[in-house]
Amino acid sequence: MLSPTPLSLFCALILCLPLVIIVTITSPTTTVHGGSEHDPVLDFAPAAKTHQRFSVKSPPLPPVDDKSLLRAASRVNSRTPPGLPKKIAFLFLTVSPLPFAPLWELYFNKTPKNLFNVYVHADPSYPYEMMFSGVFAHRVIPSKPSLRFTPTLISAARRLLAHALLHDRSNHMFTLLSASCIPIHSFNFTYETLTQSEKSFIEILNNEIGSYDRWAARGPDAMLPEVKLEDFRIGSQFWSLTRQHARLIVGDETIWAKFNQPCVVWDTCYPEENYFPTLIHIRDPRNVVPWTLTHVDWNGSSDGHPRMYAASEVGPQLIVRLKNDKPRYDDSGIDSSDPTLMRRRDPFLFARKFSPDSILPLMSIASDVIFKD
Repeated sequence: MLSPTPLSLFCALILCLPLVIIVTITSPTTTVHGGSEHDPVLDFAPAAKTHQRFSVKSPPLPPVDDKSLLRAASRVNSRTPPGLPKKIAFLFLTVSPLPFAPLWELYFNKTPKNLFNVYVHADPSYPYEMMFSGVFAHRVIPSKPSLRFTPTLISAARRLLAHALLHDRSNHMFTLLSASCIPIHSFNFTYETLTQSEKSFIEILNNEIGSYDRWAARGPDAMLPEVKLEDFRIGSQFWSLTRQHARLIVGDETIWAKFNQPCVVWDTCYPEENYFPTLIHIRDPRNVVPWTLTHVDWNGSSDGHPRMYAASEVGPQLIVRLKNDKPRYDDSGIDSSDPTLMRRRDPFLFARKFSPDSILPLMSIASDVIFKD
C-alpha cells in the first residue's frame, strides 16, 4: 500500500475547504433573549425572543436566595456604560398597595424609558386586592415580609439594590421610597439633580438623643468590636445612593452581621435608620452628602412615625413650603476635607408622609404646582 505524499494531502485539503465554508455559513441560528439589557427580576415580564446569526449565551437569572443574590450584585461593574444615558433606579419598599401610583404615573409620563427603572419590594404577607399596574406592572421583585423593629426592612432595601444592580448596568443612582412618598418636583428636575452628583445623599447624624439606647438595643456589647459607639450613626432610611455605595451595601457582611441580630429592647430598635448611615460613615464618608432629599416633618410624630399630612392640609402652599425648605444636616457628619459641602443648596426632591386620601388634592395640583419647577 502506497503512503500519501505531502502533495496529495495538500490537494485533498484544498478540495475539502469549500465544504467547510458551506457548512459553517448554513449552520442553524440560535434563539436568545433580545434587548440591550436582560431582565433578571423573576416577576418581570419576559423579554421577547429574537434570532441572532451567532450563538450568544443568555445571561443567567439572579439567584433566588439572598446570600447568592447579594454576592452576585456586589461583583457587577462599578461604572455605568460610556456613551449611554445614566438611569435612576426608583426603589419602592412597601408593605401595602401604592396609594399614590396615579401621581407617579404622571411623574413618569412622557419620560424616555432609557432614563429610569422602577423596582418594587412588596411584602407578600399583605392581601393585595389589585395587582400593580401601569409603570409598576411586572416590577415587583421576589419579596419577603418586612416588619418594624427588625432587620427585615434593611434586608428588603438590600434586595432592591441587588436586583437593580444586576438588572441594568446603566443604573447610576438608587433612590429608596415608601408607599407614603410623593415627588415634589418634575422628573426632569429630579433627574438633573441626581445624575449630576457623584456623591450619595444620605442623612448621617451624630450625637443624637437616644444614640446609646439604639446602639445597645441588641445588648450592651453586641455591636462590638466592629461598631463602636463613637461610629454609630442615625439617619433617614430614605436615601439616594451612587452605584459605588449600592455595591458597598450589597457586598457588606461584617457590619450587617451586627445589625442582623434581634433586638432585646424593641422600643429603641430602628435598625433601618442606623445601618445605612453607620456603614457608609465607617467605610466611605468622603463620597457622601450627609443629608436626605426626602422631606419629612417630625413635629407631632407618634410611635416613631413622622407627621402624616391629611388631605385637608394638601394644597399649593404646602408643596411650595416643602420645596423651599432646606435639608437638615449635622456639622459633625460633614467631611471637613470637603469645604464645598457647606456651600451646597440641594433641594428636597420627595416628601412623606401623606395620607392615602391625599391623592385627590395632590392630583388636582400636580401639573400646576408639584411638577412646575
